[in-house]
Amino acid sequence: MSIIDLGSDLLNYIVQQGFQPGDRLPSISELRDPEHLNISTSKVREQLEVARALGLVEVRSKTGTRIQEYTFTPAVRLSLLYALATNLHLFEYFTELRIHLEVAFWEEACATLLPEDLETMRQCIDSARQKLNDHWIQLPHQEHRVFHLTVFKRLENPFVLGLLEAYWDAYEAVELNRYADYDYLQSVWRYHEQILEAIKNGDFAKAKDDFIEHTQLLRYQPRMKAIHEDHSSKQEDVAPPSKDSS
Repeated sequence: MSIIDLGSDLLNYIVQQGFQPGDRLPSISELRDPEHLNISTSKVREQLEVARALGLVEVRSKTGTRIQEYTFTPAVRLSLLYALATNLHLFEYFTELRIHLEVAFWEEACATLLPEDLETMRQCIDSARQKLNDHWIQLPHQEHRVFHLTVFKRLENPFVLGLLEAYWDAYEAVELNRYADYDYLQSVWRYHEQILEAIKNGDFAKAKDDFIEHTQLLRYQPRMKAIHEDHSSKQEDVAPPSKDSS
């Protein structure tokens, strides 16, 4: 039995009863009874919605409520998107966190990759090249996301994966997937090619160096530049007047 109070009758009940992913919870009418939660129907619904928002349960009208495999992503995503809705500049800070996180886990993650993972990364590169060189150019955002997340997919650390998945959701939310210079994209995918080749050769240190270098390109991404310049402009607007101007 957990000694941690989760601040939720429902979440405490789930832990204390030992429910596992895939298990079905009692119905709302059953959960409100004294032998279960002994709280009102409205409170049961409220706490179920919180658990659903955190990705801890799946609620369906016909099949009921089932426990989900734990993932850190929904909780991080919700908080991160709220932060970005209040201040887009915060994405720059989260980007710094993402880079430091990937660098810290780089060698460990590369060592876990299987041949099929390398093939997935190769397919991402080939698909991106095709989109960029086609008559009607397309932005290979999904390939970009899959390429990077594949590097870390086999880490048995749900918090690392949750933060990285939330980063790519935020990347889409601030519309970095919609605005990009053609030369910028070509440079990004040249680096991806180098990263993959270094990983295939077992030179994880070089792959990490290439990754770090390629993250510096983000400052030249048109949407990222706009976010940074908008923040800088606002900072200048609120800056106190200098003594010379008084």
